[in-house]
Amino acid sequence: MIDETRIVDEFMGLLKIDSESRTEREIADKLKERLEKLGLEVREDDIAKEVEGNTGNIIAKLEGNNSEVPTLFLSAHMDTVKPGKGVKPIIKDDTIYSAGDTILGADDKAGIAAILASLEYLIENDSVYGDVEVVFTVCEEVGLLGAKNLAIDKLEADLGIVYDSGGEIGTIIAEAPAQDKINVIVNGKSAHAGIEPDKGINAIKVASIALSNMNLGRVDEETTANIGVIKGGKATNIVPDRVELEGEARSRDEEKLNAQTQHMVDIFEKSAKKFNAKVEIEVERLFPAFKLDKNSPIVKAAIKAAKDLNVEPKLVPTGGGSDANIFNVEIPTINLGIGMADVHTTDEHIKINDLIKTAEYTLTIIEKLN
Repeated sequence: MIDETRIVDEFMGLLKIDSESRTEREIADKLKERLEKLGLEVREDDIAKEVEGNTGNIIAKLEGNNSEVPTLFLSAHMDTVKPGKGVKPIIKDDTIYSAGDTILGADDKAGIAAILASLEYLIENDSVYGDVEVVFTVCEEVGLLGAKNLAIDKLEADLGIVYDSGGEIGTIIAEAPAQDKINVIVNGKSAHAGIEPDKGINAIKVASIALSNMNLGRVDEETTANIGVIKGGKATNIVPDRVELEGEARSRDEEKLNAQTQHMVDIFEKSAKKFNAKVEIEVERLFPAFKLDKNSPIVKAAIKAAKDLNVEPKLVPTGGGSDANIFNVEIPTINLGIGMADVHTTDEHIKINDLIKTAEYTLTIIEKLN
């Protein structure tokens, strides 16, 4: 169904374009040209300044030939993590890797390549399909900023697919957590640690006692919490008067997330009060949770399509966030596993067969929506 040479060549070309977060200009221009040649209406929004980058989101539309089916949008992000400059993709044993000193960028250029191959097939083979919108976002890797600033209410889509998960083809992410960012500053009082330590208030001690009483790690099957960064102290002979902590909490149940975040805030405040320290706490909800029922039209179509391809459909929750969290506020959207592995590392890779299967899976989902 999908021409292997064409999709691999396109993917390899995309991989060679530098597109670390906030510097997606070159790949965006390439994709705009590509989409226009396919006959889509293409535009770029004006969020570049909002995300402190040089590029906006790319939005395109392919007019369908069946007005009775839902409008579907297909989305992947254009940015990559670092080190993502000068990627040299190589093929070994029917698998695509980087040369080893950079990431590959299958996250998420494999999604882009699959979308382009699917569009090309629909157009060239007189397929039956409804309207298809395409959204290529910026700055996903630095906080889903492209999706957050996208005017989602201006999309016409009824349903959506994001291509941004590992896992075998047939993996359907229909449930993902909300996340809170939790930043804490504990302010104590400095003193000479050898001469008059009793006049000081040790901010590190205050923080450590708080952490020892905090429920962290796997809280329950839906909820996690972590303190990942601690900065404090100036010298061993000074009672530290300030410590900064950065943490997070996630849950697929937002009530549980609220409770976990409040628990962490309460523990910090109680610990500070016990030692006459002061604490500053900032909490920010980075993205909402989403949960789609197995009877949701896009989920049903994905399950049926997988079975048609003799692939086992796996409806699984995830502990990570993606643009799908943002899109689901307005449009029911699944996130598909596309076979990319070891993402965000120099060992990142993807099998050529998974690249092809992702495009074929997309086409079969579109068929099922008919």
